[in-house]
Amino acid sequence: MSNSVAIVGAGVSGLACAQILHDQGCRVTLFDKGRRAGGRASTREQLIDGARYRFDFGAQYFTPRHPDFAAQAQAWAQRGLAAPWPAAGADAWVGVPDMAAVVADLARGLEVHWSSHVQSIARRAGSWTLTLTEGSAGPFDALVLAMPAEQVAALAGAQDFMLARRAVQSPSRPCWAVMLAFSAPLPVEADVLRDIGPIAWAARDSAKPGRDGGEAWVLHASSAWSVANLDLTAEAVAEHLRIAFMTHLGLMSQPVGSRAHRWRYALSSPGSDGAYWNAQLGLGACGDWLLAPRLECAWLSGRLLAGRIAEDVAQQGVRAASQG
Repeated sequence: MSNSVAIVGAGVSGLACAQILHDQGCRVTLFDKGRRAGGRASTREQLIDGARYRFDFGAQYFTPRHPDFAAQAQAWAQRGLAAPWPAAGADAWVGVPDMAAVVADLARGLEVHWSSHVQSIARRAGSWTLTLTEGSAGPFDALVLAMPAEQVAALAGAQDFMLARRAVQSPSRPCWAVMLAFSAPLPVEADVLRDIGPIAWAARDSAKPGRDGGEAWVLHASSAWSVANLDLTAEAVAEHLRIAFMTHLGLMSQPVGSRAHRWRYALSSPGSDGAYWNAQLGLGACGDWLLAPRLECAWLSGRLLAGRIAEDVAQQGVRAASQG
């Protein structure tokens, strides 16, 4: 198999798709606007007064339920890249030393162009060309959009109406995340708290397996609150959620650092397609929005799409051989 494939988006679904295609002989090139592996499983480190703090400010954990993904989790665990986190649930796992570690592992051995923002796509003479902020790339035999549904709709609208319509029907919900660093451990017994006023989730990230550094908490606002306050400044969000958190705990401690991040496309709508593949155009899409809003589902969607692409390419080879 010598077909060239471009994948826009190097999150879990895009990397899972790329791994399969690469192993089967495709020339795969990934483009991602981020600076490093992670996507919505990103980790941020801060150095404050000589102490290091690590925050998983996106996906807090993953749940291996499908046998294939459970095997992947065990493989990560054997290499020290993942571990169970009972505080979040009986089937909750986290990356070690942070959530981004498992995404970085998926990117290992692949050609990924970071800080590459794809602005538009075009199909000419049976091939795909990408227009990026810094130039262009292509031609490619096939193109995969491994992005949130809203971004897929924006890129695919002029090329594949069916894909764009499917993506438009899968809106994402936003989420404000706040990272709080404390100079000493908070006197709180639980490492995970849920449903604290505007806060849907609060976790002591520094207590996760394989973590070190200072006392680090991540707060995720509820979807309703995030929607209602989507356009607030990051500073205002950090202050509002900090006060709600500390008031609930009845504590006067002040963080030594705070920061907010807006995830505009945090939680996808559930889908049933698994993946999308238009064999005539050589255009596909994968992501959790085609299954369910879980990291495992993003991984499964990417692998499902890779299987469909490989099957189509194999069929093309059979037809070409029979005609020859």
